[in-house]
Amino acid sequence: MSFPILITGAGQRIGLALATHLLAQGHDVIISYRTRHPAVDELAAQGATCIAADFSDDHSIMQFIDELRSHTQGLRAIIHNASSWDCEANNSDYAQLFDDMMRIHAKVPYLINQHCADLLEQAEGYADVIHLTDYVVETGSPKHLAYAASKAALDNLSKSYAAKWAPKIKVNAIAPSLIIFNDHDDEQYKQKTLTKSLMGIEPGCQEIIAAVELLLNSHYITGRSLAIDGGRHLK
Repeated sequence: MSFPILITGAGQRIGLALATHLLAQGHDVIISYRTRHPAVDELAAQGATCIAADFSDDHSIMQFIDELRSHTQGLRAIIHNASSWDCEANNSDYAQLFDDMMRIHAKVPYLINQHCADLLEQAEGYADVIHLTDYVVETGSPKHLAYAASKAALDNLSKSYAAKWAPKIKVNAIAPSLIIFNDHDDEQYKQKTLTKSLMGIEPGCQEIIAAVELLLNSHYITGRSLAIDGGRHLK
């Protein structure tokens, strides 16, 4: 029996690209979304199960998990993509900022993993958990301290769950730097960002799709982080 792949935060950008690709490959897909962009309706039309979730507090997280469990008796994989981008320069309520970053990037994946392990165990062969972290896990970030700390916490959860759940469930992270620009990014920002990597390109979501496919198809990779950063660590 084939079980679905869950992708959190799949209403736009990388999550949307992953959901679209996996649906085209014939996978059943369940997504969470915070805002119902038109793309969510398109995913639903393609057969995805779309669940609204803002993950704003413990109650909303558990509501999502209950809703998820009402739709399936098992999961082939969980891809934790839901994310929030905020920084100290834009938010002077540092206590709230830290709590928000830790909740969306660490607590949400932790609670979903804890409460859905039995669903993953139902998969035929291996199951997978993939955490989308960030390049800043390796370097820290003086401009995004809370964000970087929360992504580092998620990276650490990858290692802990890999050890806890082996060999049935493989757990890995993908750590990207620039993948796609935002529509509002100006040319000066784009050029400055492109010079930070050796490859000097905007690679697009296909790079993350390829990394996800590698992990889903592997029988041996677990507890690792795939750096999708264009050699940025060598600049």
